[in-house]
Amino acid sequence: MAGLIAGAVLVGGSSRRMGRDKALIHVDGIAMVDRIGGVLASAGLAPVLAIGPASLAGGLESCEDSYPGEGPLGGVLTALARTAGIASAVCVVACDTPWLDKASIARLIEVASVADADVVIANTDRIEPLCAIWNNASAPTLLQAFADGERAIRRVLGALSVVTVAVPSDVLRNVNTPDDLLSR
Repeated sequence: MAGLIAGAVLVGGSSRRMGRDKALIHVDGIAMVDRIGGVLASAGLAPVLAIGPASLAGGLESCEDSYPGEGPLGGVLTALARTAGIASAVCVVACDTPWLDKASIARLIEVASVADADVVIANTDRIEPLCAIWNNASAPTLLQAFADGERAIRRVLGALSVVTVAVPSDVLRNVNTPDDLLSR
């Protein structure tokens, strides 16, 4: 994966367990969407977009999800389509990982720059496809799986070439409930 890499923050989840939109919840004084957007930008990704409702984009450029309500695979497809003309890949991250750091994104970028892979995925004790660099070449396979009714990213990975990159587990800890915010 050589070339420019864009960034995308997924903000369209339903946040049922949280009880309110996670993207706009402040962690250490900064909305989660802006925290993740700042990490992606500081790692040199450009542009950095928020994929989902404009009301949840924070200070990022907003891009409506082309597949609202269809899960994160639709968000990845939207990010790939929106950045296809300006980048060879897009780093897609869920907004609910507020402790993601620049070093982890830099490591993904480093590996993606030399890997011949459809996707370079962060890995702790498990892979995290919502912290991954998706090559534009993966789009046709993802689109076909989506058209066939698949919505689970993990099940689509078997049809792609995947490289994993170890990152510290604490940087990918998801915030899904109010208690998750207090347990750091």
